[in-house]
Amino acid sequence: MSRIRLIKHESVTQTGSYEVRFPDGRPSVYYNFDDNPGRRSITEKMTSEEALQAATALARAEQDKLSNAR
Repeated sequence: MSRIRLIKHESVTQTGSYEVRFPDGRPSVYYNFDDNPGRRSITEKMTSEEALQAATALARAEQDKLSNAR
């Protein structure tokens, strides 16, 4: 069974994204984060913890759908 992957991208310290990658070829979903409070207030991004929680919730929900469809 193919699994949904959760991939962290962080090319600059304290900023990046979590990618939810689907095995069926659908476009990935990205949750961008910024842990610098000053930048975050300007860019309106989530903290890394909030982004991880959102990405994990989506990945689990989609994985459950895949498991139930079989």
